Amino acid sequence: MHTKLALAVALSAMTMGVAACAAPAPSTATSAGGPSPEPTGTSSAPAADFALDIAGAPGRIAQAGLSVLTAEGNVDHYHAHLDVLKDGKPVPVPANIGITAGPDNRANGISALHTHDTTGVIHIESPTAGQVFTLGQLLTEWGVLGGSGAAGTGTGSLDGWTLYVNGQKHDAGIRDLPLKGHDEIVLSYGAAPATIPAAYDFPAGE
Repeated sequence: MHTKLALAVALSAMTMGVAACAAPAPSTATSAGGPSPEPTGTSSAPAADFALDIAGAPGRIAQAGLSVLTAEGNVDHYHAHLDVLKDGKPVPVPANIGITAGPDNRANGISALHTHDTTGVIHIESPTAGQVFTLGQLLTEWGVLGGSGAAGTGTGSLDGWTLYVNGQKHDAGIRDLPLKGHDEIVLSYGAAPATIPAAYDFPAGE
């Protein structure tokens, strides 16, 4: 079983050298058909091919074309939200995507593109103004580009996945989708869900 860092450890000011931005309060994604039946990220444990391998984080961050920072950037700071659905059922987006840890399992680095918890909120906290971050980079950091195959490899096909942005089908490509503030992104595989989340209730100030 892969070790997952607790949020308080992964983003402590002592470890990272800076306090993390406020973690969002539990919230429920909305859809064209009304609120979803449960908050995002509260379903049962994901299949092994969606597990997060903390040990492989440095290599996957590099594979995504990003750098490991010693603290979160504070030049560009915004958030998007990701729902992953397999046969209509939610797959939790792990905490600590884009975070590295040492042999003691304490965080020792962070990418500008990362997650803090399992709500599906994607944090972009960059030291560089105007840099574009993509969904493909996040999936590479997670290590589940294909959603099948070995966990934590950052490789694989995206065949069979359908992408929606703010409730609308997006046909321009999954990997190249630029992440924008307050976008609601849905990746769906297999049987289509009854409704497609079209928005996410971000906490005030996020």
